[in-house]
Amino acid sequence: MTRRNHVLAAFAAALFFCSSAAQGQQPAATSLPVADNEYQVGATLYTQKAAEFRALAYQAFNFARCRLDSDLAMKLPKAERKRPRAIIVDIDETVLDNSPAQAAGVRDRRSFNMKDWYAWSDMRKAKAIPGAVEFLNYAVSKGVKVFYISNRDEVQKQATIDNLRSAGFRDVSEYNVLLRQKDERGNNISTKTPRRDLVAEKYRVVLVMGDNLDDFSDVFERRSVADRFAETERIKDEWGKRWIVLPNAMYGTWENAIYEYKAAELTEAQKAEKRAKALEMP
Repeated sequence: MTRRNHVLAAFAAALFFCSSAAQGQQPAATSLPVADNEYQVGATLYTQKAAEFRALAYQAFNFARCRLDSDLAMKLPKAERKRPRAIIVDIDETVLDNSPAQAAGVRDRRSFNMKDWYAWSDMRKAKAIPGAVEFLNYAVSKGVKVFYISNRDEVQKQATIDNLRSAGFRDVSEYNVLLRQKDERGNNISTKTPRRDLVAEKYRVVLVMGDNLDDFSDVFERRSVADRFAETERIKDEWGKRWIVLPNAMYGTWENAIYEYKAAELTEAQKAEKRAKALEMP
């Protein structure tokens, strides 16, 4: 739904390497610097312990159902009736909750790294975001195809499908779980636009749901904080109509924008300084 900033903890090495080998990939062991991620505690606790978070999630999916019902009741032009309906959703922090992995990363003071991320996803333990299962299964019951477009890596596909199924989502397969691919040079293609366009070629997309603005349009990708604000204002009529946003204060492109997309080049102290300078005060 990249992507995935600041996650996870050290999990059992045997579990990880066995699972990685089964998928044909073993990320090289790395020695990670101690991460200054104590500031993430509040956001992680809000996700796990605030009834307000659950209320916002239910609100988003309840509203999505209203929008879907309205579309189902519409009398469409003849040309549109032949195109099946679809809903596009991100996965992480939109329909699956990875806050336990986030919490483990805070506890162990470890920044995001692919080894830990693969280990967590291979556990298949992420629970559903409140309201997600009920809404998406309702959509499926109405003949709507749900597409899960995520920037998880392709090597995580089977674990992702298994996790979605175990969390209660129906109609999940290789066909409708579209993960991040690589280009001819082996570089990750993080933009989701080609995958969204692929769905739109065959389906009439009724709704797009995500926790990150990149889940909706490439106009937000690698843009400054000010530009992201401006684009959000420019298309403000889309929010709550065809596009519905889920809350995620734990991580995302919003934080990358504060670092000017140079987090990998910054020390922990420099990142903390940029966060402090970004605060608006009296």
